[in-house]
Amino acid sequence: MKTLPILWQRLVSGGETCPRCASTGDEVERAYRQLHEQLMPLGIEPVLETREIDEATFKANPSESNRVWIAGKPMEEWVGASVSSSPCCSVCGDEACRTVDVGGASYEVVPVDLLVKAGLIAALTMNAQQGKG
Repeated sequence: MKTLPILWQRLVSGGETCPRCASTGDEVERAYRQLHEQLMPLGIEPVLETREIDEATFKANPSESNRVWIAGKPMEEWVGASVSSSPCCSVCGDEACRTVDVGGASYEVVPVDLLVKAGLIAALTMNAQQGKG
């Protein structure tokens, strides 16, 4: 069975993350479950990995927090999105944190439908590339 790797990382400080990352985590879990249902009959198994980044890594590059990769590419590449930032809160302090912009909308919390779309595009691309052998 082929695997579709999904990686989500976020800042965790003192065992806490910000509300934006916590909500994206919920959306990532929902997307993973939906992709599992949709892709397993095609012989593709999504594999979810979550990573914590520390404060030093976050301070050096805040856009590394709340970041999702699917099949080794940033999620935004699969759906034609761009990355921006907006002020955050709680454990992030006054840093401007990652947002995803697509179709004229800006998301602080990456929505499940965008994640599922990226996963499906990645899986179909993977299948097409592996079928060309």
